[in-house]
Amino acid sequence: MADSNNSTPLLSPSNSADELPQPENRLPSLGSTVERCLSEFNLSQFLQALLVSFAWFFDGHQTFITVFTDAQPPPSSPASHGGSSFSSIISEWDLNPEDPILTGLPASSFFIGCLVGGLALSTLADTFLGRKNMLFYSCLLMSVSSFFAAFSPNLWVYSFLKFLSGFGRSTISTTSLVLATELVGKRWRGQVGVMAFLCFFCGFLSLPGIAYLNRSSSWRNLYIYTSIPTILYSFVVKFLVRESPRWLLVRGMKDEALNTLRCIASISQSSLNLAVSKVCEVEESSVSNMDIYSALKVLTQKQWASRRISAVMLMGFGIGLVYYGMPLGLGTLSFNLYLSVAFNSLSELPSCLLTLLLIGHFNRRSTLWVFTTMSGVFSLLSVMELGKSWSKFQIGFESVSFFGATTAFNIFVLYTTELFPTCVRNSALAMARLSGVLGGVVSPMLVAAGRNNRFWCYGVFGLVVGFCGMFVVLLPETKGKALCDTMEEEENGKQRVISSDVLA
Repeated sequence: MADSNNSTPLLSPSNSADELPQPENRLPSLGSTVERCLSEFNLSQFLQALLVSFAWFFDGHQTFITVFTDAQPPPSSPASHGGSSFSSIISEWDLNPEDPILTGLPASSFFIGCLVGGLALSTLADTFLGRKNMLFYSCLLMSVSSFFAAFSPNLWVYSFLKFLSGFGRSTISTTSLVLATELVGKRWRGQVGVMAFLCFFCGFLSLPGIAYLNRSSSWRNLYIYTSIPTILYSFVVKFLVRESPRWLLVRGMKDEALNTLRCIASISQSSLNLAVSKVCEVEESSVSNMDIYSALKVLTQKQWASRRISAVMLMGFGIGLVYYGMPLGLGTLSFNLYLSVAFNSLSELPSCLLTLLLIGHFNRRSTLWVFTTMSGVFSLLSVMELGKSWSKFQIGFESVSFFGATTAFNIFVLYTTELFPTCVRNSALAMARLSGVLGGVVSPMLVAAGRNNRFWCYGVFGLVVGFCGMFVVLLPETKGKALCDTMEEEENGKQRVISSDVLA
């Protein structure tokens, strides 16, 4: 509970004059009620957020594992399986490395599974399944299908299992991020989001290490080593993770919400019961009757919501095109594959640390525009040929472009969670991530075209991400604003900066 010395409103200079605390005679909204309960960050909230965010660690493994399992054998290694220490699907199944359709089928199947899963599963976390159950089933499906991929008898079974893995993986990052940010107050949303990005960085960075230790063994072992821990993690989520109190209140489950808040909130029992008892019943009942696909319907029917989701998806496509596209070309470089992936993943760390700084001190709109523009400019610079000495800088330009796209991606994900209320937040974020995955599906074709003309790869990357980044002007600023829970709250502009003395 806040003391009397900290009773001034947390109102930043950038907030407009109409963003004042609600009068005492007005019933509090769902968002303001939960915000009051979670305003003080404690150890229980930290552990819950960390446990949920760790799903990104395993997401990093399965997203980029085909860089090693489906790698083209080096020139010194025979293409056949016998007598070679280098093992991948190409060497084991005698695939033609020059056939882009067959060799690229498993990776493409994975991303297609992400697309289909994003469309089919995006609303389940907002409706009857909830955040926790969606995370559990998604992790379990991704890990089990990856485990069975280790025993694939041929390319076709392997590609089907990669499709299932992508289908399950499609909602992991979105659901875990939404759940983690809904377990804390608005002051800590940025830090919790960066925690998820750091977990992804650790998973991405550990993958080349695991692959290097497995370099003299079959590619199948790599799936076993990465899938078994994920299966165990799935059951940890099932039995130890708490459901979002925001989602529980929105769905009308007050008793369950109270139980969760008792475990993670740093307020007295009497204050907690009083806060929840004052929640407006009209807001609650208007959302709890939503069916599976009503979230998507609401997003398209409301003019402000459709404008936001359209702008978000256009930006997501441009950012995803660069974010997923650049790592796919690592196998074509003359550098050591393990070191190339390690260096690529290391760029995620400064990006995460920079995001932590930016998210707390700068507004989302301008920051997102700056980094998408930076990514586009440096991607275009890597295409230019201004003499022999210019080629020495091209790798550096590509690295800066990828760093800009990574930072833009981090801010983009956090920004999207703040643009939509609880009743559709997971659906909106899933659609945003889906547009990024669509960019990942398109990028391999551009990488292939760029082998003869670099402009079709990095030139197109730069133009698209720069153009798509400009759509941020259609979105409102969200820095310093509390999360809303219903469409009515968001539409009526009931985003209020919560005073710290509400429960004093």
